[in-house]
Amino acid sequence: MRDDLRNAWIRTLRAAQNAAPDQAATPTPTPLPGAYADDLLARWAEPQRRYHTTAHLKAVLDHVDALADHAEDPDLVRLAAWFHDAVYLPERSTNEERSARLAERALREAGLAENQVREVVRLVLLTVTHAPAPGDTNGQVLCDADLAILAAAPDAYAAYTAQVREEYGFVPDDAFREGRGAVLRQLLALPRLFHTPYGSAHWEGPARENLAAELDRLLTP
Repeated sequence: MRDDLRNAWIRTLRAAQNAAPDQAATPTPTPLPGAYADDLLARWAEPQRRYHTTAHLKAVLDHVDALADHAEDPDLVRLAAWFHDAVYLPERSTNEERSARLAERALREAGLAENQVREVVRLVLLTVTHAPAPGDTNGQVLCDADLAILAAAPDAYAAYTAQVREEYGFVPDDAFREGRGAVLRQLLALPRLFHTPYGSAHWEGPARENLAAELDRLLTP
């Protein structure tokens, strides 16, 4: 999987570089695309991760591919997927902001145009709320791809929740139940979890069933 991901990164970065206008952010020579892939893959394989791993990255990228026709610029969405959890420490609440800063530095160095860099940074920060605006097709694709696990089959969803609990193993059970319950209620209160036509049609119902069932289990003594 690592080699496949590395090759996918190289294809995506080169496509974005080729699409950059002449006034790209950095006219000087840049590191080879594989160097960025190696750094990102090392980050996604850090030992504190249980759910936010390279498997999650691959799943998000696969979902972006499936939803790509809905996006205005699928390659920038793919780059945002690579960076959206590139910085991940479960005990911190600034992971998205730090991931966005990493994307900004790396993509400028890679020679992308400023408008491309700004769009990737915006998309990474959007994963704080997962609330893309109407008409924000890039944001809709990234958010739907990131949350697609919520609509997984019950056994896959159970594995996801177990991995999340492992990531927060430093949190006592009572505090975790309270915090996780608040997250679930917040998600269930949203008017919609998914924003692309495919996500709305195929993932909304199963995701709400999974979330409600998990909340029920949390509340059961």
